[in-house]
Amino acid sequence: MPAYLRLLLPLLFVVGTQAATAQTADTAEAVIQEQAAGNKIKLNALLRPLRQVAGAPEAYYSYCWELGDGSYSFAREPEHIYKDTGTYQVRLFATNNYDDGKKPRSRPRPVKVKTRTLLAANNPSNFFSGKGVLEMKTNCMPLPGEDMLLMLGYRNLQVQAGVSGSIMLLYNEKQFRQSSFEVAEARVYHKERGIGMDSLLAFTHDNVWDNELEAHGGGLFTASVTAGGTSQSRMQLLQVLKQEMSGYQAHRIFRIEDLQQQEERLIFLQINTLPEMIKDTNAVVTIGALFIPDDPAMEMERFNLELQIVASHDPNRMMLRNRRMNYRFTGKNKNLDYKVRFQNTGKGPAKKVVVTVAIPGMVNSSTVELLQSKPECGWCKQVYSGGSCIDTVLYKDSIQFVFNNIYLPGTQQDGIADPDSTMGFVKYRLHFAKGLVKNSFRSSAAIVFDKNEPIYTNKSVGGFKKGWSPGILAGYGFLPGSKPDIGKHNWVVGATLSEYAPYKRYWQWELYVQRYSSYEQLIGRRDGGDTLINGRDYKLAYRERYNKVNVLTVELVPFSIRQNFNSWIAAGAGVLVSAELNRTTARMYRAVVAESTTQLPFVVPDKEEERVASSFGSWRGALFADVQLGRVRVGPVAGLRFLQYTNPGYSQLLLYAGWKF
Repeated sequence: MPAYLRLLLPLLFVVGTQAATAQTADTAEAVIQEQAAGNKIKLNALLRPLRQVAGAPEAYYSYCWELGDGSYSFAREPEHIYKDTGTYQVRLFATNNYDDGKKPRSRPRPVKVKTRTLLAANNPSNFFSGKGVLEMKTNCMPLPGEDMLLMLGYRNLQVQAGVSGSIMLLYNEKQFRQSSFEVAEARVYHKERGIGMDSLLAFTHDNVWDNELEAHGGGLFTASVTAGGTSQSRMQLLQVLKQEMSGYQAHRIFRIEDLQQQEERLIFLQINTLPEMIKDTNAVVTIGALFIPDDPAMEMERFNLELQIVASHDPNRMMLRNRRMNYRFTGKNKNLDYKVRFQNTGKGPAKKVVVTVAIPGMVNSSTVELLQSKPECGWCKQVYSGGSCIDTVLYKDSIQFVFNNIYLPGTQQDGIADPDSTMGFVKYRLHFAKGLVKNSFRSSAAIVFDKNEPIYTNKSVGGFKKGWSPGILAGYGFLPGSKPDIGKHNWVVGATLSEYAPYKRYWQWELYVQRYSSYEQLIGRRDGGDTLINGRDYKLAYRERYNKVNVLTVELVPFSIRQNFNSWIAAGAGVLVSAELNRTTARMYRAVVAESTTQLPFVVPDKEEERVASSFGSWRGALFADVQLGRVRVGPVAGLRFLQYTNPGYSQLLLYAGWKF
């Protein structure tokens, strides 16, 4: 063996071993361990070592346990008392925050409860933070290619017991072309079952219904009506559901029954975040849930869960809900709703949190409006001295939201098992300033907990949809000098298509027709001689035979690139393809004669001998450049264009006017 190979082989072995170890560690699954004391189980997990992201806060794991009996826990090492003996499938969904590796894989572990030594209490789960009957939570924000646990909670806040109805889950919004989620598994613990739309309607209180409703995707919401007809209440429900579903591509319906007063239940949905999901980490997707009670006297309720697409798991993030707007319908009062989420990941509580957000240049910071905050506080000017409050400080290019005298626990603080208690947010609204231009705008936030170093969020990028701007074009062209096979003047009329109100560079397409002035091609000339006209002798001064040609062309600009220097001056250049839409050639003759007796000359009117027409008989190309003056983004413009044609080669100057809508 050569000496260099003996030196390289150990090195290659070490590198390969380290790579294999890193790959194994990066994709290792969570190893769940339990300690049993009768029906009281304590759980913990062995997870791969964290890989700290450089410059980020300290990496840590957040935990979400599905305990196999319809209960959950966010604690690192939860203790749970099971009501009955049996085997329970426990799952852990651990999320690696500020870590550049993959999430630990989740695999169910059977936990056996052999004896019942303790009585499980029916205490509220603390799952619900709002006042409604529906709520949803996830273990993390969606990252393309990873799975996610969605917990769908529902409860009975009515006076009566035994409430029944249906819950509809709505996902994959139609506003995004890509499908974002796929429900891999739905785990239920209270006899919930999946049903179709026909069954949902059949369960509502109605005496007249034949249960023949075509499923969503066939004939949408079409029903067969019995002799008695369909009740008004059902038809109204049908219209409401149709409206609710109109913005989504997919749905799942669960049947729930006999929900007792103040009872809380959870459905666990394991969701695959599809790899083809929108890669835009500023996008916000919504998953909706509807509670449809059987009793028409009860109100339907909806809960929306907003999720931001992420590239990594970071609890401190900025979101802009309507980040792609239609510029044509956007005015200075258009709402921009931002939300900045933050989480105290420290070992102790924070008493003061300062959220400083950068304001894009075309946004008016004085229009700021606080919509919602967590912790929910009153204004500092309105509360007593030393009370919990929030204040805003306006600067030219930024806004500060200051939470004073609050208590925000840290994730590493002893006794904190609910990560929701360590999280907060500020939701605010801004409006555009005057002189709005069609350009992207960026914002970000810096978050300071007490006197610690600031934590910087992602950049939230907003912008405008391109939109389409049709236009009309009319002009007059002329050819300097003598040109073959073409008239020296022409009229132009056509249409353009481009991006609506572009701020700088953009593409434009054009299609127009040109009618050239007719021109003559001399065939031959005869001077002198005698001729006979209407039986009388005449002297022929001369006689000419010629072709009279009329040309109509169609001009296509497959692409041109244009630049708006400001609102009044623009320039562009491009390529043009021209074809003769119609060429008409008339064979003509004319003569000048004189009577042999009087010698008075007169002109014989031109006479057509024959006519030949052809279409698309000649093709040519051209390069052009032009300048425009006027309302070059939207409105009237005037321009001068220089064109250099080939086949044959000649130049043209075109004066034109147009209007972009």
